[in-house]
Amino acid sequence: MRLPPPSSFDPLSLDLLAQSRESIAARRHAEVMRGLTAIHAALEPNSGASKALLDQIRTDLREALRLKDELDAITESIQRTKQEIATLHSRTPGGQVTSVTDELGAVVSGTEEATNSILAAAEEIDEITGKLASRLSGDDAEMALRISEKVITIFEACNFQDITGQRISKVVNSMKFIEERVTQMVQIWGGLESFDDVEAYKMPEREGDEALLNGPALEGDPTRTSQDAIDALFG
Repeated sequence: MRLPPPSSFDPLSLDLLAQSRESIAARRHAEVMRGLTAIHAALEPNSGASKALLDQIRTDLREALRLKDELDAITESIQRTKQEIATLHSRTPGGQVTSVTDELGAVVSGTEEATNSILAAAEEIDEITGKLASRLSGDDAEMALRISEKVITIFEACNFQDITGQRISKVVNSMKFIEERVTQMVQIWGGLESFDDVEAYKMPEREGDEALLNGPALEGDPTRTSQDAIDALFG
């Protein structure tokens, strides 16, 4: 059906036609807006979830980097500890870690032996002085008594050995505890053989007289020179 030309419409018909077109456009606009609203509503929760996920990823990444830094610090500390142990191992004769407790034990033993010798000599002097005083008189007897008094002073002074021994024993016990812990660490890392590829710290070499000052050797030390060898040297 063909519509009559526009000139054939009366004003009322034209007004109705315009309203019809506006109504159609309004409906289409409303449909488009409803569609956009639905799309926005569908995307809004996902946008929030994506932001939360990104925040969690950033947090996890920062935590991973912090953990890596801590692991690097632990690794460096372990390596430095192994270098210290390797240095201690390489600076001792025969490749054995010098036992400080053995050295201190030798100090206690040597002091005890010397003290016993002093006490034995003092007792003998006191005994001889007592016999001598009974045979003397006057100033000579008084001098003998003074000798006895000095012997008593020697006895009192020798009490230092007991106190010194107790103090050194405390140090020895502490050093034994440290040595046990170090030995345990070495065993955890696979024994001394595992330190063969660890580069020890370079220590300055001793020169001159200082290089000769190694101190007296302990009993059982294979590097110790026997008294027979010394006698043969000067014999």
